[in-house]
Amino acid sequence: MIEVVGLSKRFGSTLAVDDLTFSVKPGAITGFLGPNGAGKSTTMRAILGLVRPNAGTTSILGQQYRELDQPVRRVGVLLETFDAHPGRSGRNHLRVLALAGGIPRARVDEVLSLVDLGQASRRRVKGYSLGMRQRLGLAAALLGDPEVLVLDEPANGLDPQGIRWLRDFLRTLAADGRTILVSSHVLAEVAQTVDEVVIIHRGKLVQQVAMAELEAMAAGSTTVRSPEAERLATLLAEADMGVRAVGDGRLAVAAPPEQIGEIAAANGVVLHELSVERATLEEVFLELTGEPGERGA
Repeated sequence: MIEVVGLSKRFGSTLAVDDLTFSVKPGAITGFLGPNGAGKSTTMRAILGLVRPNAGTTSILGQQYRELDQPVRRVGVLLETFDAHPGRSGRNHLRVLALAGGIPRARVDEVLSLVDLGQASRRRVKGYSLGMRQRLGLAAALLGDPEVLVLDEPANGLDPQGIRWLRDFLRTLAADGRTILVSSHVLAEVAQTVDEVVIIHRGKLVQQVAMAELEAMAAGSTTVRSPEAERLATLLAEADMGVRAVGDGRLAVAAPPEQIGEIAAANGVVLHELSVERATLEEVFLELTGEPGERGA
């Protein structure tokens, strides 16, 4: 649905995006992750034809964005820059956009209801909180009932309740068959939402993996302690589990604790400890995006 091939973009002496290649699967939510300044916004703007790349190509639905017929009905966009007139109400802002896009006026109330902004829609935008502005931006992105959504930092300004609302909202949109590319510099904001992640750093692709694979990277090993450590080590090795002794009757085992417990129970081995040494997803993210001198800091 979205494809980026060999994309590079330079601003003066700064290489913002460096030979970047990735694709977004249809009907899925893909998290576009990287530290601030990693090149996420530049890449999204290139996808939307707002930035001319120095090299490489981008496409949405098999075409360049500017070649799409009625793009507002095909692709919904929320960028960090918010452009609603502060003296205009949220409802009137959407009415202007609907008129420009040839979208029925009734759709305005539909999207206001979708983003839970109906009661505030008659207030002037200058009185909106940052979170309300984000909701209005999402409403604008949904006006044309698009099949693809490109969202740049949509959780910016949302409180924990708002982030939870956004997570549920995006899952509902994906369940309707929409394809969503959502950027963030905070993995925790999207970890429970996305199906796949594209991680970049300094304009380069670091990794594109399923979210389940990223979670597996954080799984770590299981520590087990037993008065029969030597016998247990033999049993676990026979089950093709990686085992190493770490002292004081403890073993580090490359297997889930459930499997270890089942083997111990089946063979009458007493356990005094069974715990998981787990890294956080944020630690995995920092490990993937950090420079050698930054890792472990």
